[in-house]
Amino acid sequence: MEAGAKIRVLIAEDSAFMRRVLKLLLTSDPQIDVVGEARDGVETLLLNDSLNPDVITMDINMPRKSGLEATEEIMSTRPRPIVIVSSEARDRAEPALRALELGAIDFVAKPANGIDLGMESVRDELIRKVKIAAKVRVVRNAAPRPPKALGSAPAESAILSAGVDVESVPVQPEPGNGLRTTLSPAVAQRFPIFVLAASTGGPAALMSVLPRLSDNLGGAILLIQHMPASFTTQFSRQLAEVCALPVKEAEAGELIRSGTVYVCPGANHLRVSPSGRLLLDSGPRINGHRPCADLTLESVADYAGALGAAVVLTGMGNDGAKGVQALKAAGGYVIVQDESTSVIFGMPSEAIRTGAVDEVQPLDAIANAIEQRVSLMCSMGAVNS
Repeated sequence: MEAGAKIRVLIAEDSAFMRRVLKLLLTSDPQIDVVGEARDGVETLLLNDSLNPDVITMDINMPRKSGLEATEEIMSTRPRPIVIVSSEARDRAEPALRALELGAIDFVAKPANGIDLGMESVRDELIRKVKIAAKVRVVRNAAPRPPKALGSAPAESAILSAGVDVESVPVQPEPGNGLRTTLSPAVAQRFPIFVLAASTGGPAALMSVLPRLSDNLGGAILLIQHMPASFTTQFSRQLAEVCALPVKEAEAGELIRSGTVYVCPGANHLRVSPSGRLLLDSGPRINGHRPCADLTLESVADYAGALGAAVVLTGMGNDGAKGVQALKAAGGYVIVQDESTSVIFGMPSEAIRTGAVDEVQPLDAIANAIEQRVSLMCSMGAVNS
């Protein structure tokens, strides 16, 4: 999109009344122009091809072809930034999450009353998210979900079976591969802990990375996705359906275990205690975020030292940049998603600017990078334990 040009929006909505309301709200901003209106998913596909809009606002429940079906086809053929505008985003998490997994950028929930006055209350949110979407790099999302392995159980860590409660011992970084060749006894008993941090574009990215991990991963994963509180439970379930590793929402006070993916509940910050337990709190937002990846990374740096690692994925802003510096200073390892496959390169770019990043990888190579790093951590930990 050229600097100074208006944002060209296609509205996909089956209700004629709602199309009028959305057009009035969007065009109340002088930087936005509504160039087309589609009554169903089939018309959306045709107008996407003929109008080449900068952004599509997409309802979910539409005749002939639903918003989810249209989103999937658009993102796998002629990708376009899509903002979901639907009552489904208010009433049920599953459809909105599925849209995000398919590559939609964000969502706006229609108010419960569904009237003009109610939509006026979401005007600012709608315009803000459309403007953000217009700046997004569109990424084709055609990769099928890998099948979940059947009949497999999570393996115990090669360093220590889950459940041992030991005190944190700081580890200082050494030059070379980022992992000390001599670990202190307590740290040598630990298993690797990876923090995956993501924001805009994250659900689709995580649905690409996590199912590629094997069921015998010798470490734990803490997942920090900027997401509303009402969505994380359903997101955990959807991840569990496609992952070989067990996936669950983190619970306050539980002991972190190897071979498990923990999703931070929305509206909470997540930390690891000195004794290896998960701590949740609903304290103030930090730089607008709750959960905040920086807090999780700093606690993992304190607890795991050289056996801590970060993966910073697509997202707007700089959450994670402070945390990766703390992790690197403790001897940990940092991987980030590359620009070409990121929906928004903000979080990875800010992490790179710190000088703490060890690897920059395309999305489809990140799972393998995690597997390789865990293998190296475990083998060196086992040798020196």
